[in-house]
Amino acid sequence: MVAFKIPCVVALAFVLLNTVIAQDYPENNLSERTCFSWPEGMKMALSLTFDDARLSQADKGIPLLDRYNVKATFYVSPPSFKMRLDTWKKSAANGHEIGNHSLVHPCSGNFTFSRERALEDYTIEQMHAELDSASRLLKYLVGTNPVSFAYPCGQTFVGRGINTRSYVPVVASLFQTGRGWLGEAPNDPAFCDLAQLTGMKLDGQTFEEILVLIEGAKKSGHWLVLAGHEMGGEGNLVSCLETIEAICRYASDPANGVWIDTVSNIASYIEENRKKEINKKSKKDG
Repeated sequence: MVAFKIPCVVALAFVLLNTVIAQDYPENNLSERTCFSWPEGMKMALSLTFDDARLSQADKGIPLLDRYNVKATFYVSPPSFKMRLDTWKKSAANGHEIGNHSLVHPCSGNFTFSRERALEDYTIEQMHAELDSASRLLKYLVGTNPVSFAYPCGQTFVGRGINTRSYVPVVASLFQTGRGWLGEAPNDPAFCDLAQLTGMKLDGQTFEEILVLIEGAKKSGHWLVLAGHEMGGEGNLVSCLETIEAICRYASDPANGVWIDTVSNIASYIEENRKKEINKKSKKDG
């Protein structure tokens, strides 16, 4: 009989088979409250975000938000943005945030609408140039330099196969935050990478469905970033005005403990809090 030893990696695999390591958000991840503290005793943070500068946002969405004095973040695409430029200028002056969403909205060429601007055909240098150009254009049109970015289609890569690269580092170098799309959980302010914020689906959701997400984030003390497109109307990428209004009404009630604000305002608070924690640790270690 030939004697042999089981490699350590195989032994470890047997151990892991008896360990729960799969995604288990409700029971494990989200039930444990973060050590992070929100201002004024708030239990969580919430940001409403909308992509593409769609006409319904300027025509229907902003007036609704303004009725509740709720500020949102809008990641805009230049062509449609210019069609309601005066409205966007006024909204920015009124506290809404204008974010960068690229110049031409490049996504995977698997989407036929993006075949001529496919991420598979981009380089890191091309992406950097495009995002920088989009920011310069927005600065020219609105007068403010965007500090927030949303990944078109939620995709963060350029290139193909072994030449595929993440452009998250580009976003981190140019912006305070980068928001994804179709995320599965809210952001832990004590841990999250601001260049890779999760954006959870708002389109097509009822207030009751969104309330489940809010209550989960409230229990864990997390930052829920909701991502939508059209504001009102019909279609696949439509956030219901009734849902948005119900969210505004709920979040505006101090008794519910929700800090609702733009992505940049909440991110700035997180950054400042992290700096304070680093200084505390430095003094303690010193």
